[in-house]
Amino acid sequence: MHDDDGYDHTAVERRWQEAWDDASAYRTPDDVEDPTYVLGMYPYPSGQLHMGHVRNYTITDAYARYRRLRGDDVLHPMGWDAFGLPAENAAKERDTNPRDWTFDCIETMKGQMESMGFGYDWEREVTTCTPEYYRWNQWLFRRFVEEDLAERRDAEVNWCPSCETVLADEQVEGDDELCWRCGTPVEQRDLEQWFLKITEYADELVEDIDDLEGWPDSVRQMQRNWIGRQYGSRVNFEIAGYGDVEAFTTRLDTIFGATFFALAPDHPIAEDLLETDDAVHEFVHHEADPDGDEPNGVETDLTATNPATGEEVPVFVADFVLSDVGTGALMGVPGHDDRDHAFAEKMGAPIEPVVAPEPEDGGEPEAPDVSERAYTEDGVLVNSGEYSGLDSETARERLTEDLDGAAHHTQYRLRDWGISRQRYWGTPIPVVHCDDCGPVLVPEEDLPVELPEFINTTGNPLDEAEEWKQTTCPECGGDATRETDTMDTFVDSSWYFLRYVSPGLEDAPFDLERANDWMPVDQYVGGIEHAVMHLLYSRFVTKTLADHEGLEHREPFTNLLAQGMVQLEGEKMSKSKGNVVSPQAIVEEYGADTARLFMMQAAQPERDFDWSDKGVRSAYQFLTRLKETVESFASGDLASEAPDDADAAVAGYVESEIDAAVAVTTEEYDDLTFNAAVREAQGLVNTLRQYREYAAVDPDTFERGLEVAVTLLSPVAPHICEELWDELDRDGFVVDAEWPATDADRDVVARRRRLVENTREDVRQIVDVAGIEDPERIDIVVTPEWKYEAHGIAVESDAPNLIGELMQHDAIKRHGDDAASYGQDLQEEREALQPVLDPETEYEALEAAAWLVEREFDADVRVLTAEEAPDDVAAKAQPSRPAIDISE
Repeated sequence: MHDDDGYDHTAVERRWQEAWDDASAYRTPDDVEDPTYVLGMYPYPSGQLHMGHVRNYTITDAYARYRRLRGDDVLHPMGWDAFGLPAENAAKERDTNPRDWTFDCIETMKGQMESMGFGYDWEREVTTCTPEYYRWNQWLFRRFVEEDLAERRDAEVNWCPSCETVLADEQVEGDDELCWRCGTPVEQRDLEQWFLKITEYADELVEDIDDLEGWPDSVRQMQRNWIGRQYGSRVNFEIAGYGDVEAFTTRLDTIFGATFFALAPDHPIAEDLLETDDAVHEFVHHEADPDGDEPNGVETDLTATNPATGEEVPVFVADFVLSDVGTGALMGVPGHDDRDHAFAEKMGAPIEPVVAPEPEDGGEPEAPDVSERAYTEDGVLVNSGEYSGLDSETARERLTEDLDGAAHHTQYRLRDWGISRQRYWGTPIPVVHCDDCGPVLVPEEDLPVELPEFINTTGNPLDEAEEWKQTTCPECGGDATRETDTMDTFVDSSWYFLRYVSPGLEDAPFDLERANDWMPVDQYVGGIEHAVMHLLYSRFVTKTLADHEGLEHREPFTNLLAQGMVQLEGEKMSKSKGNVVSPQAIVEEYGADTARLFMMQAAQPERDFDWSDKGVRSAYQFLTRLKETVESFASGDLASEAPDDADAAVAGYVESEIDAAVAVTTEEYDDLTFNAAVREAQGLVNTLRQYREYAAVDPDTFERGLEVAVTLLSPVAPHICEELWDELDRDGFVVDAEWPATDADRDVVARRRRLVENTREDVRQIVDVAGIEDPERIDIVVTPEWKYEAHGIAVESDAPNLIGELMQHDAIKRHGDDAASYGQDLQEEREALQPVLDPETEYEALEAAAWLVEREFDADVRVLTAEEAPDDVAAKAQPSRPAIDISE
């Protein structure tokens, strides 16, 4: 160690990283009894860690270390989401190849991770761009085809003209429909593509969301919305010349108010009208804007027959009707749908109310005024013929049964997962195309189909790899060509967490027995931006592996934490904004422990927070003080006089604070509220330093406090805590230590601390208001026991007359007017009353903490019972609010 005026973080961190490495401190055995799986979403190897990475991986590292200290066998691996378009583009720009670029980036980022002291089992590292990994992507694809969960078909797909590749629906962002990678507006193209049938699992995916109790509500709701399951009915409207046209609606109870019918611009009828109707042609090709702020459309010469009323209603082609939602046709009910109402106002269609609010007095329902806005709630039908008077739900059932061709139907927003990408740097789809046999799977024994050498060209480089493309058909032996599309890189991440359990396995993607032992991941941490991509796909693939490969778990992640962003002056850090703080620069100047500590103490993990140079320096200064405190004790540099009775009382307070710190910090680590855990451990260090400065220190108490503080802080600041563990002459690594035990109850801790702090604040107020410059003695008077009894009754009682109930107790009643007055106070405050300490514990807590008041005011402090104090002073005392009497 360096001398006390410096903290040589570089030497400390290098020393312990080497020691951990030499001892394989973070290696996880394959066979364990109490497995805990902690995982951060693996990164794309872009070349440099950013602060978001550091925060994510510090969270998982701190939690993994904590679970180890609690005695768990922890799997905490790391790997690389190594395929993807950015590497391909970087290689083109630099005239290199994506593989070399990717592995250079991995080497850099791995070195940065090691410098942060992250405790990964690097023997389990996976890299998705290696044939050893993507072979199993291809194996998985084969299994999807064999189980009829994959198919190749013509489809209108999302095309990014900049990235020159297809995108899944989940990769098209916002109302403007922009590419998730580059922000370019997405186009639609008709292409033959491979799809994985995620829709086969739509019901299970949405229903099982309710069981994901360890996930943020926001992520669960985003998945529900994306799957978009809706229960409703299909119903036929007859259009002259075209026959029955099917529409989907969730509100069949409103059909008597359907005053128009609308078709999507690419509905077959609309496309037919393009040939003869100039207005429709103009609208579809030049005016339709599905992303516009207002619904727009054009009236046709067609009419549709409302099957409930028999009336003819006008048919429109409208841009708010989408062909891939429902049937591409809908009945317009402007009286009971906001969008239909706006469209009807614009187009002059009638607006009629047919559902009324339920009358409160049981009388006749009154049709609502829908001239200005739609009434969108369920209610009671009006103006609906024989169905008038029925509630909405009953009417929906009856109408579905009664109308010809109507039927219950469930529809989904979710579409099958298109995995074909027209790019080089991804997993080759293991298919060959034969003129005689069609698409044929590459046999399992011929996997992996490896990527050829990279060709720097426009478009898809695999299309230019002629020698690689030409092959023979596995079925007939004739000439064939390889599939030149590669897989969406989200295929890689849809199962990578399973590969970590057996990364070197050569005859299967994962060891099934180990996977069943380790899975599901106990704690997963990553960005909320993956809510409807990676997280949804991982759930889908896990369910298919459970159905077809014997995996015992149907969900991949038990608990999910979506960490917040690291910002600078309120804005997300980004290179384009020039507001990036380099993690490496912080490590070099202050050390990894400082960066980690600041990250964890700045905010709860789910919240965004602003980077602060002042906060970083403060974290560094705290670690320096911690180092000095431990070294001072280890060198024997403490007061040597023997403790007296007063000192023993102070030691008792410190012991209680040690136990309190353990109780509170344990719960905070369990809840992943690292900021509160760090604050508690720092508070213990400050208490120890105050203790050292005030009293003759009990060495056993002080040493225990230091050991506990170092252990509590070690998940967040492992290097310096390992150094201080060694200074305290403890055996082994702190990473292998036992978590300190305590019998302290957190609720009692909170009450005791609230009591002490409120009492100190009351003393400050009296001194300030009374203008007492030099108090000589401060008496702290605990309230008489009958008031505790009354307070306890008031907390538990729901009697309307609290005073009457209190007076039924003799111990209270005999205090007469005092009891009645106190009972009145309790009656007025009963909604805010909280449990308090019992009289004996309150007295002991104040007695133990008296030294803090003495230290602050340099006065003699006495803690007295009510019987020991003057009556007029004792009368002012209340439970958890002792009376204060100050003498000058």
